[in-house]
Amino acid sequence: IYDVAVDLRRGSPTYGRWAGVLLAARSPEHLWVPAGFAHGFLVLSRSADVLYKSSAEYAPSAERGIAWDDPDLGITWPLPPGVRPLVSAKDASLPNLARSTSPFHVDDPR
Repeated sequence: IYDVAVDLRRGSPTYGRWAGVLLAARSPEHLWVPAGFAHGFLVLSRSADVLYKSSAEYAPSAERGIAWDDPDLGITWPLPPGVRPLVSAKDASLPNLARSTSPFHVDDPR
């Protein structure tokens, strides 16, 4: 998978910036996504199992997101030219970062 994290902490000097890394089963690497960051990934193989370890129990009412293809973020997804990924209806309806609201702030101790 190509795994991406985006800083959503308002007031952060890296707000809206992203980092991406290629992860594979044959490699022992992981991606740590801290609180206040969005997380998304692109499956590059026929199938993939993605496992999460989280610091809190999943709370659907607290779930938020941003558009995977937000031009202001400029995430360089490793897609062949002209290919659009299969995206869930929920993810396809997410707002761009400029229209989203983030409960995180750089000084927030959460």
